[in-house]
Amino acid sequence: MTSPQAPQSVIPPLFAGLCDDAAVFPPGDLPLTEALPAHRAHRTAWYADLVGPFLVAAGRLGQLAEQLEALPGESGEPLAVGLIVPDGSKGLEPALRRVAADPRLRLAGLEVLADQGGSAAEGVRSVRAELDRLVPELAPGAPVAVEVVRGPDLLLALDELEGGPYRAKFRTGGLTAEAFPGELELASFLYGAVYRKLSFKCTAGLHHAVRHEDPATGFAHHGFLNVLLAAHLALGGAEHPELAAALREREGQVLAAALAELTAEQTAAVRAAFTAFGTCSIAEPLADLAALGLVAIPPS
Repeated sequence: MTSPQAPQSVIPPLFAGLCDDAAVFPPGDLPLTEALPAHRAHRTAWYADLVGPFLVAAGRLGQLAEQLEALPGESGEPLAVGLIVPDGSKGLEPALRRVAADPRLRLAGLEVLADQGGSAAEGVRSVRAELDRLVPELAPGAPVAVEVVRGPDLLLALDELEGGPYRAKFRTGGLTAEAFPGELELASFLYGAVYRKLSFKCTAGLHHAVRHEDPATGFAHHGFLNVLLAAHLALGGAEHPELAAALREREGQVLAAALAELTAEQTAAVRAAFTAFGTCSIAEPLADLAALGLVAIPPS
């Protein structure tokens, strides 16, 4: 007798766990009273394999605890959280201990901003030392990312992560035009991370699959398919101009066709490099993938 097979995911491996749920962060700013039930619904929906952990800033752990206490139906499996520590090494220990002390939470990821005030390399170095001290006790097995600061010393910051267990995190947008790096700047980060064999994640601005201009703000947003393709090209040895061209592509079908040709081995390599991005909307990336034929919506 054969064993029953687990149902096959409708989310292809290239997109599995790609979208971390950043609903409570700008520009979405969804209240926790709405964001938590919505996340639970995502985790039980047909597209659940697309969705990563629920991202929460260290300063909102108290509010999160209150909501978990107040909301019905929240007493089952622990909530998988991605903990965001925006104040660097000094905020790590109290935040990690608070999560560890709450049995309703499971640390599924940790992201910390490099320390400010000194050089970019010093900021990463000091955070890395604190992570080395705390992670074995308080975050064993959880993926950890250090957010590197944009600027002329970016590659020196990446040097401090090379050869270690921590990922790099890069900001790809925000609430102002200046918060969005250009194609060449993002290409430089991607090339630098891949060259150093660093996994990385992105945050902010990747609301849609394809590079576009937001009609409300006029800001040019990077597309997450563009980043996936550029990461694949970087792994193959492409230089900055080719990576920038991939990031500049605005035809979704061109990107979809290129990514559809990836082998299973290439897909695994791309996702080992580009692990996830935070998005305040799960619906928008999902709708884009469906529209491009990269995810098939199952019949109801």
